[in-house]
Amino acid sequence: MSTQMETFEYDILSFPTTHKTSVADMRTSLNEKDADGWEVVSISSSECANVGHMVFLKRETTTNGATA
Repeated sequence: MSTQMETFEYDILSFPTTHKTSVADMRTSLNEKDADGWEVVSISSSECANVGHMVFLKRETTTNGATA
């Protein structure tokens, strides 16, 4: 019996406060990532150093590194 371990790759979207990204633009970016198989894992927000909002994403990969 062979058990295959799930593996993931990760990405980060950044919406800095200096660019004043609209909610509609954020939604579009997230929907585009979703269409490519990405899933939101966490969101971090900070006004410090114009970081704004950072969205952490993951998607499953196969054992050879290709997306599932």
